Amino acid sequence: MGEVPEWSRQMPSGVRVDWGLTGARALGPQSAVVVVVDVLSFTTSVSVAVDAGTQVLPYPWRDGSAAEFAAEQNAELAVGRSALSAQQPWSLSPASLRRAPAPARLVLPSPNGSAISAAVTGIPVIAACLRNASAVADWIAGRGWGTESSPVTVIAAGEHWPGTDVLRPAIEDWLGAAAVIAALAERGTGPLSPEASLAKAGYDGIEDVRTLILDCASGRELAAMGFGDDVAIATEIETSKSVPLLVDGAFVNAS
Repeated sequence: MGEVPEWSRQMPSGVRVDWGLTGARALGPQSAVVVVVDVLSFTTSVSVAVDAGTQVLPYPWRDGSAAEFAAEQNAELAVGRSALSAQQPWSLSPASLRRAPAPARLVLPSPNGSAISAAVTGIPVIAACLRNASAVADWIAGRGWGTESSPVTVIAAGEHWPGTDVLRPAIEDWLGAAAVIAALAERGTGPLSPEASLAKAGYDGIEDVRTLILDCASGRELAAMGFGDDVAIATEIETSKSVPLLVDGAFVNAS
């Protein structure tokens, strides 16, 4: 991408938020850490897998190159939700990961959260979701990050409109990002950018996050496909203590 204008960087805030791959590329280089949030379902799946002891390798494409990459990395390959088999029982579905034996290493392709995670270089990258927002905030605050000199960038991954590369803002990712921001604010980080303040205020004002996500567009989409269990796992709020940190190309538990 071209040069990022100064007004777009949300500086000198200690906690910032933006959308998608473009937002990560724009704000990431000035950050102490980038937190990627893709609630339905990449970062939720990462949290489930890392809870089980699996190292998760993000990969942006689900094509022939993914199988080659998995073989090179001595890892199993997650397939599409509808392509599960006895030989490949892993997919982007967190429910499938919970049911299947936990592999040592797993390549998890995704055009959203995985693509963003793989594209950010030279900066620590964390996978966060509603399951581990507080654990992530504890880990970040414990390192003194989330200040004007060491800002945190939280990226809501979003979706794509079918058949296009156009970003579809997804409220489940905004809520997941807002949960991380709210938890960071509770731990005294900041100042929050106006964008992050807005996200926090919205999250603080919601009484029933689970029901909202179940009934949002992405939640309805998965339920219609027969993957309502994935939405239920994604809304297991604050149930995980794992902090998936990208180390040498794989998410491992940093906590």
